[in-house]
Amino acid sequence: MTGLIEVGAALAPLVIVAVLLVGLLWPAARSMPVAWLVAAIVGFVIWDMPFEWIVAASIRGGMAAIEILWIVFGALVLLYTLMRSGAVDRINDGFASISEDRRVQVVLLAFFLATFIEGVAGFGTPAAVVAPLLLALGFPALAAVVAALVGHAVATVFGAVGTPVIVGFEAPLGSVEDVIATGGMSVGEFAASAGGWAALFNGILGVLMPMFAVGMVVYFFGDTEERSLAPLWDVAPLCLFAGVAFAVPYWASAWFIGPELPSLIGAMVGGAIVVGALKAGYFEPDSTWEFPPQDEWPDHWVGTIEPGSDETDTATADTQSMSLLRAWSPYLILVVLLIGTRVVEPAADFLQGEVAELFGTTVQTNLVFLEWNSIFGTEISGAIDWAYVPGTWLIISALIAIPLFGMDLEEAAGAWREAGSKIVSPLVALVFVIAMVEIMLETDAHFEDGAAAGVPDGSMIVVLADATAAVIGPAYPMFAPAVGALGAFIAGSITVSNITFSAFQFEVAQSLGLPTQLMLGAQSIGAAIGNVIAIHNVIAALATVGLVGKTGRIVRLNLIPVAYYLFVGGLLTTIAAYVVFPTVF
Repeated sequence: MTGLIEVGAALAPLVIVAVLLVGLLWPAARSMPVAWLVAAIVGFVIWDMPFEWIVAASIRGGMAAIEILWIVFGALVLLYTLMRSGAVDRINDGFASISEDRRVQVVLLAFFLATFIEGVAGFGTPAAVVAPLLLALGFPALAAVVAALVGHAVATVFGAVGTPVIVGFEAPLGSVEDVIATGGMSVGEFAASAGGWAALFNGILGVLMPMFAVGMVVYFFGDTEERSLAPLWDVAPLCLFAGVAFAVPYWASAWFIGPELPSLIGAMVGGAIVVGALKAGYFEPDSTWEFPPQDEWPDHWVGTIEPGSDETDTATADTQSMSLLRAWSPYLILVVLLIGTRVVEPAADFLQGEVAELFGTTVQTNLVFLEWNSIFGTEISGAIDWAYVPGTWLIISALIAIPLFGMDLEEAAGAWREAGSKIVSPLVALVFVIAMVEIMLETDAHFEDGAAAGVPDGSMIVVLADATAAVIGPAYPMFAPAVGALGAFIAGSITVSNITFSAFQFEVAQSLGLPTQLMLGAQSIGAAIGNVIAIHNVIAALATVGLVGKTGRIVRLNLIPVAYYLFVGGLLTTIAAYVVFPTVF
């Protein structure tokens, strides 16, 4: 068997995903089962992977998907609870009332509010929530979608309370646990450390993202006769200040606390600092910038919902009377719960079923919901850890919010029903995409003494990584972010991109002798910015503002920040890997 055939066979599942999702525009729920089937056939035919190993790998993938969905469900329950209580409207009003300048509103809502919502919900929610809020303020529908997509990109690195790192890094890297152990870390510790590097890279890149969001709005939606970036320079100091105010607590929380809170803390702390500065009279532009009169707007700017109309204005008198502290309080409670269960070692050990010292007593409990060792007699095992993952603490915060906002049973039940309906669609896609990746990772695991004659030496992921290292060589760090962007663009999710390519990035780094943690950080660079052009996310955001059929226009516009992010991100990765941090594991 030639190397070309091995590489082609290993690449086949990913090619199928690209063709079906991007080429034929199939939904992920239809595309991913086909890709899984192709991976299973390739594993069975080319790698001689026994049937029970294929099934065992798929079951472990399904268990990982359930753990992700538990986090997503909890995040959506909390978000929809706040939306039905009016708290989200109050938070939005609090931002919008600070300034009538559209550029300042982009910074406050499209950047800070969107990054905050990404930190608590993820999975395409920020643009779908923030775009209609901007529309309600009088933004053109197209501008609202562009600003919301670009504004929250940096926060997608950690998604819904760390899911892209907690699951996106950990799940695929379980196959190289022994290699990671040589660096003195567990897989979880390695993933968290890689998340710290991801926060460093994206924090540096993210400083300019408020400026990109504002620049896109003023250039493409300003004067219809003469485009200009001149209005951007008036708020450039505010944009840079906002970027730094977000990036510093964002990186610090990732580095010192863990992957669950960077986007939340970055948005809350940074937003509070910027709001305080604006209220104190700092950074407010000298003149107020506004869109051209609506009768001059091109047809492609607007959809079926009128900007600033009653249809988009959901605020009520009760909402206006709610204090901002009360509106934010469920998320403040969530931050306290997550910090307490991550930073306080006895609590963290207890929830993970490890030996813990509580009040002078040594205790150990098994809080794993479901554990299956040696599935069908293989060496593959899986578990669903419900107590430690953020989903549980999101649910608890949502339950606390019910009496806090004086909600009745029907209002609360409605939030739970809406959250449940939203996870039905990603359920099938996630189960099959993770099952596909598990097969690609385990294709050679059944060999006890190396691969048999005529069978590729190494799993599908290893074969792809070796081929990539051979073709690109030492220049790979410059291209590493593009791999993550491709995954996010195809799948519409940074979590899925990480699950698909984290092991690949790790193996390429090993082959080239590069810092593995930095390559996973580079993976997150591309996966983060890939979200702004992911077809699924764009379509969902357009639907919320009554603007359909403009997917291609949004993707073309958003290629501008994508080009910046990938090029500068590649430079950062290359400098870090070869000059500044070459000795990092």
